Amino acid sequence: MFAPARAQKKDVHNPVPFNRSTDDDNTEYGRLEGLVAKEGAGDNAAPLSITEISARLKRTVEDRFGYVRLRGELSGVKRAASGHLYCALKDDKAVIDGVMWRGNAQRLAFRPEDGIEVVAAGKLTTYPGRSKYQIVIESMEIAGEGALLALLEKLRARLAAEGLFAPERKRALPFLPRTIGVVTSPTGAVIRDILHRLADRFPSEVLVWPVLVQGEGAAQQVANAVRGFSDIAPGGPVPRPDLVIVARGGGSIEDLWSFNEEVVVRAVAECSIPVISAVGHETDTTLCDYAADRRAPTPTAAAEMAVPVRRELLGQLDEMGFRMRRCALRPVTLGRERLEARVQRLPKPDAILAMKAQALDDLTDRLRRGLKDRAGRKREHLGVAAARLSLPLLQRQVVQAGKDLAGTGLEPRLLTRRWAQDRDRLAPFARVLPQLNPRLPLERGYALVKTVDGKALTTREKAAAETGLVLEFRDGELAVAVGEGVAPSGSSGPAPAPAPRASPKPAPAPRPKAEEPRQGDLF
Repeated sequence: MFAPARAQKKDVHNPVPFNRSTDDDNTEYGRLEGLVAKEGAGDNAAPLSITEISARLKRTVEDRFGYVRLRGELSGVKRAASGHLYCALKDDKAVIDGVMWRGNAQRLAFRPEDGIEVVAAGKLTTYPGRSKYQIVIESMEIAGEGALLALLEKLRARLAAEGLFAPERKRALPFLPRTIGVVTSPTGAVIRDILHRLADRFPSEVLVWPVLVQGEGAAQQVANAVRGFSDIAPGGPVPRPDLVIVARGGGSIEDLWSFNEEVVVRAVAECSIPVISAVGHETDTTLCDYAADRRAPTPTAAAEMAVPVRRELLGQLDEMGFRMRRCALRPVTLGRERLEARVQRLPKPDAILAMKAQALDDLTDRLRRGLKDRAGRKREHLGVAAARLSLPLLQRQVVQAGKDLAGTGLEPRLLTRRWAQDRDRLAPFARVLPQLNPRLPLERGYALVKTVDGKALTTREKAAAETGLVLEFRDGELAVAVGEGVAPSGSSGPAPAPAPRASPKPAPAPRPKAEEPRQGDLF
């Protein structure tokens, strides 16, 4: 737009004086070589400020390159705190700076990283602050499926290094979940397939969290839905799912890219509820499949994995019930078979009783004969005894017995001799017996110390332990208190007043002497 002035070589040591008679070019150059810049008459090349030239360059570049698409490799990707994205696009020979404002950066379908080959669309402009030209990126896409797969592999390797795909993180699915949470689009065929399959196999309660499954904001909605199911408290108004299914129909890698986003992968890996990933068809694989506890090739297969077949369970229960009853009756059946076998080996009752019955018949016949013979012999003895029991014979025996009794008498001297022998044997004991009388010392002035209940005391220690004592004298008993009536030995002071003397017991009445037996008739 503006041609630069051609500079003239000059000798700084021999300056040439300004000569107005030279041609126009020399005149112009002569003015430029002066010490102070001056504007000549008719001069239309007025000097521009840096800001002016920068603005003109900016308008020229933006007008000429108002919309361009550049393909290159990302380098120096940096996201500022304001949300703007700064990067550089390069190839093997050149590099251009790029900037993407926050609004466009938030709508990106992938996370820009160094080394990704992309196609950026926008307009070229200049940045006067650094005298650089740059592209203001309005949209950015990965350059081809190969570059997209390379980005996917790079992200997969990074997340795998963190252990998000480790097998030990996988959890077993519940056998029969009561509530199933489904994260998918509420209007697609996927949710209808899942509900239909669950109704066929085992009707369960289903909670659907509606989300976008592709496009702008889809990844964040899916991640929020998974975290929302995980944050439901047990026992609340909304039932907590026992299983979560993340489902989407088939599509291209661009359509399924939301399920490759890091935010979705981390939400699935951090979910406290077992997760089944059913994204795409059997040939489609996303990073969500690696992070989930179980991968299903299709959403319908996910429903089959979630619940068993109710009819099969009922059949299994019937089979188990039959087997249980058979097992319970098996001992009875075996016992019956063993009992029948043992009964068959037992001898017949008739054979067991036959010998005994024969022996019984023999003994019965012998008893009958024996009784008859014994009765005959006793009859003969009775006849003989009856012949001896005649009345005159009995009378003679009675008279003879009376005579023998009258002649028999008891002489007194026989009893007297026996009594004398016994008296002589007991005389030594009679002399010793008075000495053993415990009350004999009472006649000599001694007293017997007893407890209130009549037990004799032999030591002072036992007497001091009692609250009251009874002193037995020759002529009676006297009740005293230990702390009052008796002063301890060795103590000084007036003696306590004597306790009132108990009235003597009346002497026992003499026993009547037994009447001495006299000799008499024994009859």
